[in-house]
Amino acid sequence: MTDQCDTTALTIAAAMAMRQRLLGASDSPDLDVALLLCHCLGKPRSYLYTWPEREVETAQAQQFLSLLDRRVAGEPIAHILGERDFWSLPLAVSPLTLIPRPDTECLVERALAMLTSRAKPQILDLGTGTGAIALALASERADALVLASDFSAEVVSLAEQNRMALGLTNVRLVCSNWFAAIPAQGFSLIVSNPPYIDAQDPHLSEGDVRFEPASALVAANDGMADLLSIIREAPAYLLSGGELLLEHGYQQGELVRQALIERGFVDVASQADYGGNERISWGTWL
Repeated sequence: MTDQCDTTALTIAAAMAMRQRLLGASDSPDLDVALLLCHCLGKPRSYLYTWPEREVETAQAQQFLSLLDRRVAGEPIAHILGERDFWSLPLAVSPLTLIPRPDTECLVERALAMLTSRAKPQILDLGTGTGAIALALASERADALVLASDFSAEVVSLAEQNRMALGLTNVRLVCSNWFAAIPAQGFSLIVSNPPYIDAQDPHLSEGDVRFEPASALVAANDGMADLLSIIREAPAYLLSGGELLLEHGYQQGELVRQALIERGFVDVASQADYGGNERISWGTWL
């Protein structure tokens, strides 16, 4: 742990220089230090660069060093701060949920493109977690009615907290294990970012995922079990011409497309994420 006596006359510049402690522990040490310091100071990032020589109050400096210790130990920034921005929406997060990833915004972008010609679309988000996808879509399409589900009542409560904080009235949350408690109605679009990592994947012991729930990450059958289950059941809940849009692992695109085609979906395709890896696939049900 950091010696708390080091907080004497700690300037903003000196605090920012502590990025060195995160080398090897974080892919974004500059950003991480800035976010932690802004959190403790209650100031925007611009303040750090405008007033680098200002001294940090002792209590704030102690809090910053304590949070920095947690980040050095590998704890995700989102868990330390209790929130993560997604689609420019501030979302409360917890160790019970997957931390929203920037690459999942590709799914939101594709979903909005699919809905361009649809008035008052009915959307279903399966495995909503923090509510990131559902809330992003609802924020962009005020005319849409979004039903979001998760199997955990605690997670549904967190997503509801985010919905209320954002003031979105066109989202309803339910507790459901995939389609188990979903009403028999036709949806224009079903979206999901389900667990898709194989239990033996070495990445599970690296980075932020070490602190995330396995239930939100890992699926049986080499990571394909939940994807295949959703593909199998989705047609019963889609309108004619409705679409199913899924996020998946970077090596699963071909398998997901094959499963969609075999189930009877048409116009099946995939799209890469911001890193150039196949990340989302979809199909239309006629």
